[in-house]
Amino acid sequence: MGVPSMPELLIILAIVVLLFGAKKIPDLAKGIGKGIKSFRSEMKEDEVVADKPADEKIEKSEETVSAKKVEETKEA
Repeated sequence: MGVPSMPELLIILAIVVLLFGAKKIPDLAKGIGKGIKSFRSEMKEDEVVADKPADEKIEKSEETVSAKKVEETKEA
């Protein structure tokens, strides 16, 4: 399976236009662009979290666990 040639791409484009209509294609492209943008921002956010030292991650997780225990004792 290689890269589709020009006639194949034109046929695929024609099918997309027939299925969605010429007016909806910009909306679809905009939605895909927003999805890609949010995916990239989440990936960058994960990289920032991954770059933190392990000690900070452990401290943060201990803080959240202790906060949950405090909330549980308040509810009881």
